[in-house]
Amino acid sequence: MKTYTITFLPEGKTIPAARGKSLLEAAQAAGIPINNICGGEGVCGKCRVTVKSGKVTAQPTMFLTRREIQRGEALACQTYVDGDAVVEVPLESRLGGVPQLASADAVRFGRVMPSAEGGPAPFAYRPLSMKLALQLSPPTIEDNISDEERLYRAIRQQVDQPIMQTGLNVLRRLPGLLRENHWCVTVILGWRQGTAEIVDIEPGDTSATNLGVAVDIGTTTVVAHLVNLVTSETLSTRAKYNSQASFGDDVIARIMCATTPERRRGLRELLVDDINDLITALIVDAEARLSDVTYVVGAGNTTMIHLLYGLDPAHIRRDPYVPCASSPPVVRASEVGIGIHKRGLLAVVPSVASYVGGDVVADVLVSGMTTSEDLSLLIDLGTNGELVLGNESWTVCCSASAGPAFEGGGINCGMRATSGAIEHIRLEPGGNVKSCDVVGGGKPLGICGSGLIDAVGELLQAGCIDRRGRFVKDGCGSDLRPNEADDLEFVLFSGEETALGRDIVLSEADISNLIHTKGSIYMGAECLLDYMGLSFDDLKNIYIAGGFGNYLDIRCAINVGLLPDIDPDCFHFVGNGSVQGAKMSLLSVDAMHVMSDAIASAMMHIELSTHHRYMNEYSSCLFLPHTDIDKFPSVHNIEREVCTCQ
Repeated sequence: MKTYTITFLPEGKTIPAARGKSLLEAAQAAGIPINNICGGEGVCGKCRVTVKSGKVTAQPTMFLTRREIQRGEALACQTYVDGDAVVEVPLESRLGGVPQLASADAVRFGRVMPSAEGGPAPFAYRPLSMKLALQLSPPTIEDNISDEERLYRAIRQQVDQPIMQTGLNVLRRLPGLLRENHWCVTVILGWRQGTAEIVDIEPGDTSATNLGVAVDIGTTTVVAHLVNLVTSETLSTRAKYNSQASFGDDVIARIMCATTPERRRGLRELLVDDINDLITALIVDAEARLSDVTYVVGAGNTTMIHLLYGLDPAHIRRDPYVPCASSPPVVRASEVGIGIHKRGLLAVVPSVASYVGGDVVADVLVSGMTTSEDLSLLIDLGTNGELVLGNESWTVCCSASAGPAFEGGGINCGMRATSGAIEHIRLEPGGNVKSCDVVGGGKPLGICGSGLIDAVGELLQAGCIDRRGRFVKDGCGSDLRPNEADDLEFVLFSGEETALGRDIVLSEADISNLIHTKGSIYMGAECLLDYMGLSFDDLKNIYIAGGFGNYLDIRCAINVGLLPDIDPDCFHFVGNGSVQGAKMSLLSVDAMHVMSDAIASAMMHIELSTHHRYMNEYSSCLFLPHTDIDKFPSVHNIEREVCTCQ
């Protein structure tokens, strides 16, 4: 097969590429991160590139106009090498615009709400990794038990741990270590699901330094917190976009990619590299050493954990939706490639089902909903929406396929919540922009999930769209225009007001995408309550979890029908409960036991795809806010006021 050279700009990086390979595959091979929400299916339009010169073959696409194609613009996933070529990858097509470590994103995506951190610790301090400085008494004729038993005896004088084990590698070094250091050593104890393992033995007293890392392994972002296991202090926080996103923005795309051992290995290496990059940055921040990190706890959805462990996720997406494992074992971090202490351990928060993962279990722990008699609903908003209903006596859960709209997928000017994204917007009657908040400040590049919800809610309230999500021509003025897809679009910002000189618009197709997304979440919550013979009026609390949830405007979310129309005081933001739950388990064996035994194992899972009401009544949610306006009395009042004003 003939090979050509492809040069990517502005890097000027040139790589060989076989004829017929897509420009997306070539970019991935060159290490250039291109936005690719749909996993190369050509249905998201986010991987635009410009072919500056050379020969390529492109498939037809509805995302590009004739004029754009004539200018050399193309979709990287639908354009194939047919000769030497020079290709420019613009900023807006790059994966989040930031392949590097991003401390600002760490604050955004790793944010833990004050209510979750304030007050007394709910669990006793008993970290998963503990260093004990020991001064053993030398053996005598009267006291001649084995070195291992002598070590166990000294440990039990400080820690109540009946079951212990020692690895062969440590055992071989034990006699020499004890005698060379005059019986003064430090033992690293690591908990493995009820058993305390002597992870390693160090000469002298090194007990003052012991670090752990809590990781939120998200489909979109990976967030890591460095924790001092001696003082419980969080030393540093880092985040970056999940590099697997170049193979698709949702878990289904990742599963479809992981069809062979080689592909699973590639996906695992991408994720492990991200985690290692974050840990290295954390260590630099803290002026520590990698060998000081003795334990890592990860929390993520079921697919991400499968990919981290190198497990086959294929059956997660096949009826009857069975994962390989819900609670993978504690392993050496080095077994999956994570670079910490050479014998350090890795544990993950257990999952409930194929689409309700350990991140949701961690959310539940952090919310405290299972310790109260009040009925609560937890909603984790992301590419997949997970919902948990219950109290101290029982919990049930389900997942609702939200799609990538909250992450900017399927939206003409959509983007992730990174620098340049419109995260909040307010409109005047007629649709003129009254105020706008842009992530990082400056001119906007596009609009992210929270901004999209604001914009649709504001357009509805301003009378610019009707409850079907269709534009009202008399209410939009000159900002409404037809687009190339024979659709109508509303211009939020003209090109001179934006960072890239392109109009930022919202089309009827974008609004329809959001309506389907919010409808799935709302109907999932309604079905969960109906399954238990309850209604939204019975709820005392609704907890909103996930990095996206932190920036959600509750009123706008109610206006569009994403959240139920109940007292706004019932809503509480959990923040990144995934990383906070992982951190709580790092600091307390009891917290990990609760997540495993009292939350994950005790939670009943409802499969919505077989729930007759979900399938039959989902279409009733495909209005703003709902077909039955009486379910949203506050929005009904706004609608009447708008009609009266007109």
